[in-house]
Amino acid sequence: MFTGLVEEIGVISSIQNINNALYINVTANKIIKGLKIGDSIAINGACQTVIDLKGNEFKVYASNETVNVTNFLSYKKGSFVNLERPLKLDARLDGHIVSGHIDTTAKIYAIRQIAETREFEFEIDMKYKNQLVPKGSISVDGISLTIADVTDNKFKITVIPHTYNSTTMKYLKIGDIVNIETDIIGKYIENYLSSNDNINNNITIDLLERNGFL
Repeated sequence: MFTGLVEEIGVISSIQNINNALYINVTANKIIKGLKIGDSIAINGACQTVIDLKGNEFKVYASNETVNVTNFLSYKKGSFVNLERPLKLDARLDGHIVSGHIDTTAKIYAIRQIAETREFEFEIDMKYKNQLVPKGSISVDGISLTIADVTDNKFKITVIPHTYNSTTMKYLKIGDIVNIETDIIGKYIENYLSSNDNINNNITIDLLERNGFL
């Protein structure tokens, strides 16, 4: 479990593609301290397992499933990535609940400077539109952000200078592909409302009994 608060920008030192699965080596400074083989770490929002450590470098194995739903195939030596270690139970949840399970990717449609902030607009598959809510949370490349607006298959976020300068947002450009994890609470609500029992919000005595309300 993560928060979407990036701890450090890492650099991919090497990457090996074997049958559409990847071995990725990442160089880091801050998060490497105390890191152990078997630990989880979010790389651009995708939860990965550390399989090797050497100096200030760690290695992960990204399976076919991970590669198919993320932007990992666009990585190359020298690429910058957002890094976050899992949330500690005694820590403040300053971002939002992020599982590290990427839902899909989105393409950057526009970047606009507005005073000291930057507005990013993304294109996303329409199937995820119901999980996007204005003022709701979203994880973009592992960064906890707030949705400013949603229109058709596009959504906007506003990035403050601190977030822009301390994450890979400063390296992004129009046309780039980013990892997206929608809000986990929104997913449960959408699933509940779309179930056969709840079409058109058809709440019945039988439904209430089966769900423990009566």
